[in-house]
Amino acid sequence: MEGMKEEKDSDEIKNGNIRYKIFGIVTNMDWDGEELINWQRKRAGKGEETHGVLKNDLAGGTLPSQKFGVNAAWWLISVLSFNINEIMKQVALPKKFLKKRLKGIRFLFGGISARILHSAREY
Repeated sequence: MEGMKEEKDSDEIKNGNIRYKIFGIVTNMDWDGEELINWQRKRAGKGEETHGVLKNDLAGGTLPSQKFGVNAAWWLISVLSFNINEIMKQVALPKKFLKKRLKGIRFLFGGISARILHSAREY
């Protein structure tokens, strides 16, 4: 485990109220400890970003029912949509879309079709 000093405010340090964050890494990898910690730090934030996309962009944070089975199906559909989107970005779209979130891609393509529909009505 590793302790890291987190300095919030100079008043806390003067009063002796220093807070620490303690992290633990549990793994089945047989790597050297330093190598494992460096690998884990390189991943920083990717899990939280994925969770944010699932929760905010794909409506995973708004469950439709009070029934567990319905909510589990809703979450499963959100995860499936996320995975299909990631595969689509890597296989079917240009490289510039790899870092884009689903919302950005949706607005880009939605804006294109809206422009086509708007110009189609003018004779």
